[in-house]
Amino acid sequence: MSRTPHLRAAVVGTGHRAQLFTRALAARSGHRVAALCDPSPTRMAFHNRLLAEAGEPAAAQWEPEHFADLLAKEGIDEVVVTTVDAEHDRYIVPALEAGCRVVTEKPMTVDADRCARILDTVGSTGNSLTVAFNYRFNPVHEKVRALIADGAIGEILSVHFEWLLDTRHGADYFRRWHREKHLSGGLMVHKSSHHFDLVNWWLGDEPQDVFGYGRLGFYGREAGERHGLRRDYTRAHGADPAADDPFALDLGADDTLRALYLDAERDDGYMALLVRHARGATMTYHLTAYSPWEGYRVMFNGSGGRLELEVEESRWQAPLTGVTSASGAVHGDTAADHAGGARLTLRPLWQPPVDVPLVTAHEAHGGGDPRMLDALFGPVDPGTTPVREDSGAATHPTATERDGALALGVGLAANRCFETGRPVRVRELIPGVW
Repeated sequence: MSRTPHLRAAVVGTGHRAQLFTRALAARSGHRVAALCDPSPTRMAFHNRLLAEAGEPAAAQWEPEHFADLLAKEGIDEVVVTTVDAEHDRYIVPALEAGCRVVTEKPMTVDADRCARILDTVGSTGNSLTVAFNYRFNPVHEKVRALIADGAIGEILSVHFEWLLDTRHGADYFRRWHREKHLSGGLMVHKSSHHFDLVNWWLGDEPQDVFGYGRLGFYGREAGERHGLRRDYTRAHGADPAADDPFALDLGADDTLRALYLDAERDDGYMALLVRHARGATMTYHLTAYSPWEGYRVMFNGSGGRLELEVEESRWQAPLTGVTSASGAVHGDTAADHAGGARLTLRPLWQPPVDVPLVTAHEAHGGGDPRMLDALFGPVDPGTTPVREDSGAATHPTATERDGALALGVGLAANRCFETGRPVRVRELIPGVW
């Protein structure tokens, strides 16, 4: 550990999501961003400007090839990993071996071998790994957890979960590195791991068997041509056909996106599942990435009634929408255009339904990000105590490496089902978690 009053942190991967952590650490007196690690000096310089704006000293800039030297020479106590998903284990493992506390963005990793490597290292070192599942910290989701844990609808027998990405958000996963399954694990891992972790956490249970179907029915060359939506240009920036393309993202129109990606260039369907949990509850899950509205519906059927959650994050989207976020994030940090609301209805057997009061926020992933940061690094004002929606029966929402592995396991099993058309046992893919 360092001998300074600060915990010395390294932020690995300096894209737009990393800004959340750089700013959060800079705002907390017990932490200091001592090092940045990224292939792009331009992006690291951008994060050093964020530190300067917060009145913090510049962090040392390191290339990924020298990460082990970074840990030793910079006296690092904690590491935040926000790289491309397939690279997470490259930094998690040596950081754990060096005795650092590690926080990684979701998903924990993208395949079974990398997952086993991480779990083995946690076991051999006894050190701490936290997966940043921010949806657990959304007050609406905490209220759902509290009601289920308090037995409001008895034993949970089934869950129906539908997640809808509108065409603005859904397209974002097919224009960037996320579309390459070897880098992201595909949507079932990169995006849906959020949702699988929520259900595991809500139920306090483990996934056991998975069966599903998936197809690339809207995005991609063939689907684009079939639907008459494909445009003939190699890249959107500077291409005339992209000017009125509703799927194009103009990096040059936003200062932060330009600084992080355009200026740094010189450096660098649908799915449906059936999941059975260990105690017998089943979940039907459906992800659509080309919906006219964005949000989700979750219905829990129990021995004592039914709990229904509906969240409209965006009721509709215009075809051309510019990015106006100060952080350059396309989603999550600001209210969506035409934002809707959230509704939670408790329907006990033989009693009138009850509309459950909710604390809602459209910014920062429904209020989850600031609450997650308080849990990870302490509040900005040490004298404040974060308000939780959990009942006494609900556990603290911070996710461990085991939680990360269980969420990953459902996504990996889904991908296997799509390839083989056969059911898959999660235990067979990630045996090290049991």
